[in-house]
Amino acid sequence: MYKQETIKPYHDGEKSEQVEAMFDNIAPTYDTLNHRLSWNIDRRWRRTAIKALQPFAPKTILDVATGTSDFAILAATMLAPEKLIATDISEGMMEIGRRKVKQKNLDQTITFRKEDCMSLSFADNTFDAVTAAFGIRNFPDLELGLKEMHRVLKAGGHLSVIELTSPVKFPMNWLFKIYSHSVLPIYGKLISKDPSAYSYLTQTIEAFPQGERMVDILKQVGFRKAEFRRLTCGICTHYFATK
Repeated sequence: MYKQETIKPYHDGEKSEQVEAMFDNIAPTYDTLNHRLSWNIDRRWRRTAIKALQPFAPKTILDVATGTSDFAILAATMLAPEKLIATDISEGMMEIGRRKVKQKNLDQTITFRKEDCMSLSFADNTFDAVTAAFGIRNFPDLELGLKEMHRVLKAGGHLSVIELTSPVKFPMNWLFKIYSHSVLPIYGKLISKDPSAYSYLTQTIEAFPQGERMVDILKQVGFRKAEFRRLTCGICTHYFATK
C-alpha cells in the first residue's frame, strides 16, 4: 500500500466514496480554482501530455478521471481521434464536462461514462491511448488502477499522464511547501466551501510516489517502457509509458 492511498478527504466511509463526494462538492468551482491556483500553467501541462501522443495518432482514447473534461477536450482537438471516452466516478464533474463538450461541438467524438477506475468495464486491448490528468493520485489502489489502464490498452498503445508532484530542488521545494500548506488550502476553502478538499490535495501530493519511483511502478504493473519528465520545476510531472 502506498501512503497516499490511506489519505481520505473526510473521516467516514471508503476512500472511493469520499473522493466521489468531494469532487461532487467542488465541481462548480473546480475549473476556476485549478486555473487560478496554478496561474493557468495547468493548460500548458495538458498540452505537453497530449503532444507526446501526436506522433502515434491514436484513434481510440480513454480519458480516466476526466473531471470536467478539459484534458479530453484538448485531446479531441489536438489529436482528432475517432472516439474518446471520458470516465469519472463523479457525476457532478462530468455534468459540467458534458456542457463544455456540447458547447464546443465535440459531443459526436467525446462520450461520458461513470466508471470505477479499479474495475473498468471495457474489454482488454480496446484503446490506442489512455490518458489521465491529476487523477491517479486519488486512486484507492494505485497499482490496481494502473493495471486496469494497462489492460484496456492495445499492445503498442500508450499511456500519457500528468500529476501534481512535490519539487525536489531548492528553492522551489521550499516555496512550493509554503504555498501548498498556506495559500492553496485557504483559498481552496474560501472558493469551494469545502474545508477538507484542498487540505487533502496537499497531503496526497506530498505522499504520492513520483519520478523514478513512479516509473518503477509503471513497469511493475506491466508497461514495457516508461519515462518521466518534470514540468515547471517539478510542480507537475509527465509520465509516458508503452504497453
